[in-house]
Amino acid sequence: MQGFSDGGAGADFAQLQSTMHTIEVACTSIQMHINPTAAEATILSLSQSPQPYKACQFILENSQVANARFQAAAAIRDAAIREWGFLSTEDRRNLISFCLSFVMQHASSPEGYVLAKASSVAAQLMKRGWLDFTTAEKEAFFYQVNQAILGAHGVDVQFIGINFLESLVSEFSPSTSSAMGLPREFHEQCRTSLELNYLKTFYCWARDAALGVTNKIVESDAAIPEVKVCTAALRLMLQILNWEFRHDTSSMKAGINVFSAGVRHGSASSNRSECALVQPGPAWCDVLISSGHVGWLLSFYAVLRQKFSREGYWLDCPIAVSARKLIVQFCSLTGTIFPSDNGKVQENHLLQLLSGILQWIDPPDAVSKAIEEGKSESEMLDGCRALLSIATVTTPFVFDKLLKAIRPFGTLTLLSTLMCEVVKVLMTNNTDEETWSWEARDILLDTWTILLVPMDGHGGDALLPAEGKHAAANLFAMIVESELKVASASVVNDDGDSDYIQASISAMDERLSSYALIARAAIDVTIPLLTRMFAERFARLYQGRGIIDPTQTLEELYSLLLITGHVLADEGEGETPLVPTAIQTHFVGIVEAEEHPVVVLSGSIIRFAEQSMDPEARANVFSPRLMEAVIWFLARWSHTYLMPLEEANCHLSHDYKHQHQSIHSLKALLSFFGEHNQGPAVLDIIVKISMMTLMSYPGEKDLQGLTCHHLLHTLVRRKNICHHLVSLDSWCDLANAFTNEKSLFLLSSANQRSLAQTVVLSASGLRDSEASNQYVKGLMVHMTSYLVELSNKKDLKSVAQQPDIIMSVSCLMERLRGAASAAGPRTRRAIYEIGIAVMNPVLLLLEVYKHESAVIYLLLKFVVDWVDGQISYLEAQETAAVIDFCTRLLQLYSSHNIGKISVSLSSTLLSEAKAEKYKDLRALLQLLSSVCSKDLVDFSSDSAEVPGTNIAQVVFFGLHIVTPLISLELLKYPKLCHDYFALLSHILEVYPETLAQLNSEAFAHILGTLDFALHHQDLEVVNMCLGALKALASYHYRETCAGNAGLGAHAAGQGNLPEGIFSRFLRSLLQLLLFEDYSPDLVSAAADALLPLILCEQGLYQRLGNELIQRQANSILKSRLANALRLLTTSNHLSSTLDRVNYQRFRKNLNSFLIEVCGFLRTM
Repeated sequence: MQGFSDGGAGADFAQLQSTMHTIEVACTSIQMHINPTAAEATILSLSQSPQPYKACQFILENSQVANARFQAAAAIRDAAIREWGFLSTEDRRNLISFCLSFVMQHASSPEGYVLAKASSVAAQLMKRGWLDFTTAEKEAFFYQVNQAILGAHGVDVQFIGINFLESLVSEFSPSTSSAMGLPREFHEQCRTSLELNYLKTFYCWARDAALGVTNKIVESDAAIPEVKVCTAALRLMLQILNWEFRHDTSSMKAGINVFSAGVRHGSASSNRSECALVQPGPAWCDVLISSGHVGWLLSFYAVLRQKFSREGYWLDCPIAVSARKLIVQFCSLTGTIFPSDNGKVQENHLLQLLSGILQWIDPPDAVSKAIEEGKSESEMLDGCRALLSIATVTTPFVFDKLLKAIRPFGTLTLLSTLMCEVVKVLMTNNTDEETWSWEARDILLDTWTILLVPMDGHGGDALLPAEGKHAAANLFAMIVESELKVASASVVNDDGDSDYIQASISAMDERLSSYALIARAAIDVTIPLLTRMFAERFARLYQGRGIIDPTQTLEELYSLLLITGHVLADEGEGETPLVPTAIQTHFVGIVEAEEHPVVVLSGSIIRFAEQSMDPEARANVFSPRLMEAVIWFLARWSHTYLMPLEEANCHLSHDYKHQHQSIHSLKALLSFFGEHNQGPAVLDIIVKISMMTLMSYPGEKDLQGLTCHHLLHTLVRRKNICHHLVSLDSWCDLANAFTNEKSLFLLSSANQRSLAQTVVLSASGLRDSEASNQYVKGLMVHMTSYLVELSNKKDLKSVAQQPDIIMSVSCLMERLRGAASAAGPRTRRAIYEIGIAVMNPVLLLLEVYKHESAVIYLLLKFVVDWVDGQISYLEAQETAAVIDFCTRLLQLYSSHNIGKISVSLSSTLLSEAKAEKYKDLRALLQLLSSVCSKDLVDFSSDSAEVPGTNIAQVVFFGLHIVTPLISLELLKYPKLCHDYFALLSHILEVYPETLAQLNSEAFAHILGTLDFALHHQDLEVVNMCLGALKALASYHYRETCAGNAGLGAHAAGQGNLPEGIFSRFLRSLLQLLLFEDYSPDLVSAAADALLPLILCEQGLYQRLGNELIQRQANSILKSRLANALRLLTTSNHLSSTLDRVNYQRFRKNLNSFLIEVCGFLRTM
């Protein structure tokens, strides 16, 4: 089929009928599954035909097949966006007017999806011409829409008018806009214009439409069409309030009040419940605040709620849902829309909302009972979301004060009572299914989190009024009771897959962190509560030993340990966490350390954990699951309280008087587990427990992983603890067991590596570098000796294939890798010598195990980690030795062609899981990246006069070896692809001159991979490719301007590449920008690459431009294209220099060029 173009102004009726019939048959065929491929091609040809507008309009107006009308509307959109550049202003206006008229005229049509599509097309075309249309032209369109929304043409048309504005606002919002093949700058300009000039007007239209039908809805006892209009208007108002307002010009000048200072941004918000702030600025105050709009909305919902109170379905009707969502969104209103009056207007606003919302959630027990008896939970959940929104825009004191204006208690008490009721329901209906109470609990937890996370983000804990503390204490007691009941019930649950049993500590972490915030708000009460609960369960264990099954008690202890660990300490996220502010600033009257509640609680848990050393207790009480919680608690607790650096932990962020009152209590707490008190004894206990878990729980990978990765790593993070560690007999026993104990060789590979890293890191606690190096050598000497002896065996090839030898080699390589990753200033020399000692064994083992991919990978990863830790510190002679070793390793790897697996041989290799077979190639790329870093970061003491290794030559030699192993098929695997292009782009940016030294085959391969990257789906990969092209082209241009050869023959083309690199990529990049689909985010990077490419190949650029112009048949468009190409390289005072200012100018030029020509070029 040749297409369905209009054939000029005289397209006759028969042709239009024929086109309509063809499209209808195609649509019917798709629905009936009759030759769908051909039918889809027919429909596609309609949208791809030049100027198919008359045919599409004819189908929309005459076809009886709804899907045909839908496809015709879609074709108008595709063709108009594509051809926008050469449509006349009148044609553009006519297309929009047609779509608007069509939806208005057919407003009562039952095919809503056709009307929605036509409305969406009108919105998209309106946006496409937004920067071209004059204000008068826009006003003409909107007058027509406004008349519809006012109800001048009936309820159906009114609904359609509101729907059109929904589509329009959606198109102008960046997160929901349709792709148009235009730069992001275009979308941003449209968004800004709509926000500043029209958004408030649209809101007023929607508000007035809703107001106009309110009385009819309230007075009617039956469903009437006005309900649909009101629902759409409420939905549009909600959509507009969800807009991401950016142009509040007064926001920077407004004074700070207790409300705006209380707004939480970003990190303070939880991920479980979304709460978007609404900050439209002072221009919206008259519409949203002072007009009584909120009061009308609350009254309207309350009247309907009362009227339909006996109709259970009503709460989930669209109008009820839309009204509640809008009310909740009003709770998030904040910023400079409120005057600078110390928050009085905003307080009244929130109180008005809270008064209306109360009936949704209060009294909590009655609301909960009604839901359990079958009432919809949606209103109650929206009430919880409203509390979350209010909490987000206020401080805890203001939040609590709101309700006191109308009730004898504060909002915090209501929040506590509400959540207690939800927790009771959770306890009563203990099920793995996520019910309404689960969702309510998460929303309310987020509300507490928002209130209690400090607004300044400095790690303190927010303070509550006295009543609020009491409410928090009651809630925490209920939470703990609930968690213990769930834990206990999980034991007798017949379902072996209970979520509670299976839940990992990390999966529960978010919820437990929220519990901890609530506990800290009433820390004076909650710490003693936890102490009593532990004491009760310890007593129950010992009294019932041998008589009563302890499993339920053990599960309760597991839960208590997790909760207590979160209450007492923060995670730290890589830094040493401070003692929580609530603990620092409370317990003021306690001076004796032994009496401090935190010491009492911590001590009882540590003494309980110590009993695990007793084999009988271990067998009866300390199950692997309970030990996981014990180890996790000790790791988290140790990070904060064990031998703390007092000067860091004594930081208080409150007033001086409060500091003075708290300092004695805090010192007592910190000193009790300090270096000169009980700290060394507790450290000894922890080390013994760690060693016991590694030795006495064989096969428990999770427990051993917690011990190696968390607890032991925590101990070696601080030098002052390491100083005590290395002097302990228990640590010496652990180090000796690491070296000699066979059972520790059975740990998983990751745990082996972690344990090796830990024992090496502990060497930093020794008196000097010499002692530290000797310590590390002593730990590793047996391993290096074993590998050297093994590699020297005459029958190595046969011996090495024995399973126990393979396991030993794998284990030792994991340990050496762990040690290599732990290299520090004090131990670098020892780790370097270890690496030198095993260089030849590694190469021999690489040869022997060439068919054992798992061992090959371990060998390569050891080399990668060792080189990465050493390369920046090596002197010239050492660098030469390491580079020589890396070169030999690369050559050996290449000679065996290890890793070059043909994907086509096995379809199973196409899965992401099988892509891990190529991780050895990734390791080689990481090795080259490490070597490459020597030129960037060099801490060696060699003077500049000492000749060094040419890193560029080495890296390119390595690349020359590795790249043939990496086919374009392998680059389809994301991890390998990213690592390869990260290295390649870095090399081409740092060492572009050495590209000329590659032979033609290697050079062609690299060009092929760059071409692959240019059309990759991953934006980061494309950006790396564009960066590499920019670097190469700018280097060549600068060199040739200076009279040098630049990239020489490679730039001109030779052999199998008759076209030079810059000619090739100038064509490719222009083809991409002008004729292919790509993300607008790439335009800036593409401009930075295109400018030097044009400067390198100015003659080719002129020829390509002339070809484009000559292919354009329309004389007007030919002139526009010629002018656009000229302006691309001349406007904005663009020059032929490659500096920052010129790059910025060219970016602007390219944006303007693409907006001007992309549409009509794609019709050629």
